[in-house]
Amino acid sequence: MSTLAVARLELRRLAVRPLAWALAALTIAWLAWTFILGLGQFLGAQVKLATVADAPGFTDLVAIPLLAELAKLAFLVVPLMTMTQLAGERRGGTLALLASTGLSPRHIVIGKYLAVLVWLGLWLLATVAMPLAVGAESTADWGKLAAATLGTALLLAALAAIGIACSAATSFPAIAAATALIVTLILWTIDRGAQAAGVTGGFLEWLTMATHLQNLLRGLVVTSDLVWFALVIVLSLALAIRRLGADRERQ
Repeated sequence: MSTLAVARLELRRLAVRPLAWALAALTIAWLAWTFILGLGQFLGAQVKLATVADAPGFTDLVAIPLLAELAKLAFLVVPLMTMTQLAGERRGGTLALLASTGLSPRHIVIGKYLAVLVWLGLWLLATVAMPLAVGAESTADWGKLAAATLGTALLLAALAAIGIACSAATSFPAIAAATALIVTLILWTIDRGAQAAGVTGGFLEWLTMATHLQNLLRGLVVTSDLVWFALVIVLSLALAIRRLGADRERQ
């Protein structure tokens, strides 16, 4: 049994889990409604925008706000998706059974992480398909849309890794979800105190998740932003693997 086998097993579980389908249906319906409203406002403002030099277009007024809305939903959806990945297994006694197959903590954590990524990737694809379907007939800024999509994908990957790490740290799924939400909110707003004191820039601004996502949503692909997301993902998964390893040593 390998990492891919764990991922396939977890995907089958997600496919029959009512929560996954309910979250997908509700969020996609909300995003579709958001897209329709944004598109209607954009079409209604065409005459006014035509008189403005360098006016924002379809990408800025419809596509990127849609991805920003998905990012907001992700703060709640991803912790709910990841809370049972390890905490639920530990609470139900099946985590020890999974470990007894000879799988290393690394295989278990990465396999479950990949399964969540596939689900989140389909969620993102369904969202991006909306502006793509309309943008194909308009003058969409494909470069900016690609950067914004990349930023949203990295955000989802980072939130999933944080959720997996929090799920590995407890036997209670609700606590795992709450912890993941708190951690992500801290990362999102960690520089607010410095901004209130009139201090901008520096390490706290670099540490803040919002800084890096907003750059990508504006179409700016900067190496430091990509490195930040990579560090969060690697560190979170490493902590989850370490926790499972510690559990195995105590058994």
